[in-house]
Amino acid sequence: MTNRSVSPKSVVPLERSKDSDKAVELDLIPTKFHFKALWKEHSFTMDPEFLRNQQYANKLNEESGESFAKEWPGSFVFSDLYNHHQFRLPRRRHRYQRPIMAALIRRAALSLCFNSKNRRFFAPAAHRMEETGLYGCNHLKTPKGFQRIVDEAIERSNELVGYISRMPSSAEIINAMDEISNTVCQVVDSAELCRHTHPDREFVDEAVKASMRINEYLHYLNTNLTLYDAVLKADQDPTLTSEEAKRVARDLRVDFEKGGIHLCAEKKDRVSQLNVEIAKCCAQYNENIAKEPGHVDVYPASRIPKNLHHLVKPVNRSTSAGSRVNFRDKGFRIVTEPSIVSAVLQWTPDDQVRKMIYTKSNSVPRANLGVLDNLIAARHEIAQIMGYESYADYALHSNMASSPDVVSSFLVELSKTVQPKAVEEFKSIRDFKREKNGQQDKELEPWDEAYFTRSMKSSAYNLDFSVVASYFSLSQCIEGLKLLVESLFGVKFLNIPLTPGESWHPDVMKMALHHPNEGDLGYIYLDLNSRRGKYPGCAHFAIRGGRRLSKTEYQLPVIALVCNFSKPPNSATVRLNHSDVDTLFHEFGHALHSLLSRTDYQHFSGTRVAFDMAETPSNLFEYYAWDYRVLKKFARHYSTGDIIPEKLVESMQGARKMFAAMELQQQIFYAMADQALYGDQTLSPIDTTSIVADLRKQHTNWKHVEGTHWQTRFSHLLYYGAGYYSYLYAKCFASTIWERVCKDDPLSLETGTAIRTKLLQHGGAKDPAQLLNRLAGDGIIRYQNGGIVPDITSLSNEMNLGKR
Repeated sequence: MTNRSVSPKSVVPLERSKDSDKAVELDLIPTKFHFKALWKEHSFTMDPEFLRNQQYANKLNEESGESFAKEWPGSFVFSDLYNHHQFRLPRRRHRYQRPIMAALIRRAALSLCFNSKNRRFFAPAAHRMEETGLYGCNHLKTPKGFQRIVDEAIERSNELVGYISRMPSSAEIINAMDEISNTVCQVVDSAELCRHTHPDREFVDEAVKASMRINEYLHYLNTNLTLYDAVLKADQDPTLTSEEAKRVARDLRVDFEKGGIHLCAEKKDRVSQLNVEIAKCCAQYNENIAKEPGHVDVYPASRIPKNLHHLVKPVNRSTSAGSRVNFRDKGFRIVTEPSIVSAVLQWTPDDQVRKMIYTKSNSVPRANLGVLDNLIAARHEIAQIMGYESYADYALHSNMASSPDVVSSFLVELSKTVQPKAVEEFKSIRDFKREKNGQQDKELEPWDEAYFTRSMKSSAYNLDFSVVASYFSLSQCIEGLKLLVESLFGVKFLNIPLTPGESWHPDVMKMALHHPNEGDLGYIYLDLNSRRGKYPGCAHFAIRGGRRLSKTEYQLPVIALVCNFSKPPNSATVRLNHSDVDTLFHEFGHALHSLLSRTDYQHFSGTRVAFDMAETPSNLFEYYAWDYRVLKKFARHYSTGDIIPEKLVESMQGARKMFAAMELQQQIFYAMADQALYGDQTLSPIDTTSIVADLRKQHTNWKHVEGTHWQTRFSHLLYYGAGYYSYLYAKCFASTIWERVCKDDPLSLETGTAIRTKLLQHGGAKDPAQLLNRLAGDGIIRYQNGGIVPDITSLSNEMNLGKR
């Protein structure tokens, strides 16, 4: 998710050999300050039910006497979010809470030249067929190779730390810091991709061990005063002339200090204790969800529609019939796992069944109420130690928004703007329910929303989702992505044969993004089919970031796009629901951000941008998944080859817009809750349920259901603490860019050139406000109370929210 960097010249001084210039780097994600397990910096997240290697992690915990937090937030549909969406927040890896060295490490791509020994992890990304290891890394021909790449990364990083300790020039300090990041991140990212996708358990286990070891080493880097002093020197040095290098120095200093390196010993120790506590809370939160998904037994079985029987489990109970006992009553057990809950709420006509499912799914696990209290309290204490009033202040300080007040003003403005339209939509659903039930006094309940909105969409547009999917075979969607980049950027995706040992599964494909004049721009692995044990959602994984190696050479980015698309029963063709197409294009936006980035330092490569900027490209590319001018180029019936009818696309677009205001209102509510829970803490512990209930009443049309506590299954509170608003920032930015830059001619080379040269190629190397203004013109952002908010005019117009 790309880099650049002039590697320091050899340890005394370091010199890059000719071969080392060609070394392939692995982009690695940052790690949360002091945490022993990578979790915070990944924008991709995992369902707790799918957590892998938990048994091994527990074993390590027992052996070490500490908790290694393996926290993977849920990428699932949240239990209170039954609007037929899987909302994907900052999908990478985008350095959301930048921790000190993590800043350094979060941006990594590797160009490991190991000094005189000339050691490299990865072979050059050449099209050759001799045997190699996983991702082209010769060491990873076997699972034990992970041990070696950790050893070599630590050895190389120590050499660089020693070099930095001699206080070379500021430019050399920044280059060396970038290479440390590069080196460590190579291990982190390769391990993370492996542990989430590799079918071989031995590879997975070794990847987990590698992740644990390298994160232990990160603690050393994160607390290294020599590195901090060197960064301070570079940040204050007026002779550092490169604007990007200055930005790296400032960024690293801020991240070090955000981690507390400048504190006295007593406060440092307390911060370390609190970070361990936070890690334990996050791990416990997910473990509770996995252990207690909740269930409802429904009798008789006839109350559950047949199209849901594959999602539920038959159960029986004994009942009495007159004087006879042991009469077997047949029913179904419904596990309140989010995807199942979503389907049941959409398709079950029995309102009492829907009520039971809604209530249960929003009231488990109860134990997470206490866990969340402890997490909020620990984060609040850290923020105060760091000199901030609240954790939200602490988390937002380096973002475009800059403060909770700015975010709050944006959310309130958006809430007021959407409210009239949302009320209209709410009333239309209520009236539809009353007409259906023949009862004019019936009120609309929270468990009614999914069922009646689906019914209304189906009635209004006569949409058959299986018909829609027949035009989106996976192979045609891949062709659509190829067509998109060729039209926009004048580049082609060329299939590349995988060398023996390079792939982790036979389904994996590899392509090069190739420009006729510039040559290869980067490489992408596609792992798109579902299989057991694989990461359950869709995500963009960095393997290597891009960075400048010399005036004539650039380290090309390598990424993996991982999805889980399944074949329908009795079919040889993978066909995507349009929501899956939307998700694919969203993730492809992240991929292009990584592949087309051309920053000097890997620290700013690709998606390594401001937290509240990271989702903008991905949201922008969702528009391409809905535009008929794009769809008609590739969406063809899997058996007849017919182009998707324009009227069908118009129906899809119409159904999408029917309740868009209510869906946006729901997102505003989530962002409001996230801000409130991490805001000022006048009471400790705070009553999270009361806060959430009050906000629901203020900013949605739905009532709070007594006994429910939605926040105990909303994993974004863990991983995007005080950052959920960034999804709405990106939505507004993308809407303005689409309207001003893309809408008139979305597939033109002129449009693509603007997107590439004014946005994607800069990664995080330039000020995000500057990039947005240059791409879309003045007015896309507004300055407010010392921070930046998006202009909401384009989104308001797009959603017909009324004149502003």
